[in-house]
Amino acid sequence: MDSFVDERDYRLLERDRYTFFVMRRILGGENTLLLTDHERFILCFSEQPFPVWIWTPADATEDEYESVYRIAKENGLMDGTHRFNIKYELAEYLIRRAEEDGLALKIEMNMFAYDCPEPVAPAVVADGELYQCTEADIDELVELRDLFHRDIDADYQSEEHYRRKSEEAVRNGGLYFWKNSAGKNVACCNWKPNGDMASVGLVYTRKEERRKYYASNLVYRVTRIIQEAGYLPMLYTDADYAASNSCYEKIGYILRGKLCTLGV
Repeated sequence: MDSFVDERDYRLLERDRYTFFVMRRILGGENTLLLTDHERFILCFSEQPFPVWIWTPADATEDEYESVYRIAKENGLMDGTHRFNIKYELAEYLIRRAEEDGLALKIEMNMFAYDCPEPVAPAVVADGELYQCTEADIDELVELRDLFHRDIDADYQSEEHYRRKSEEAVRNGGLYFWKNSAGKNVACCNWKPNGDMASVGLVYTRKEERRKYYASNLVYRVTRIIQEAGYLPMLYTDADYAASNSCYEKIGYILRGKLCTLGV
């Protein structure tokens, strides 16, 4: 088992290019743990509180799933504090196998992966306009990042981390607000490229400003920016959040893949 990736691993991930888009990006950064056989198994873990990503092929066997369980356990990942982003077949096996060792795992989130080859303008045009964030907006971005993670109840980080990520995204030009007609920043989102695709994330609307079509207009405009930059737009959603999924589908996003987050 190697602790480095090469073109063999990226070719493997092309089989699941939508569902494992983020894993591909994580592989290119710093990881607390990285293991791969370059053929049937890839595992990467950036840091807490983020999930461990594990890729296995569609035709993986129970013997291979048992090997995944053993590797995860030997590396301290079955200690009850880690979560996993994986395919459903592997999740089902790990739930059964962990129970034998007295560990109760469950699916915490069902996720859909979408792409958007042809953006569709929202049926309702929201008041206000798109606004690209600058360094002057860092404090508000820190606040909105915190609200976003509280809203999804996952991946909490320190204020210092939120500030560092916001500063980085502003420098890269990928962070946007929707500013309503009263001049208030009511929603945010960002985008990040990787290969020929780019992901939309950090989609959050202030609770008191929801149901005013701000999110659909914001994501549509950012999706157009991504497309015009030469990338294929994609995003992940909570599969059980029907209203959000409907919003994305109405502006042209197409369901391409499914995976889940497994946790204690």
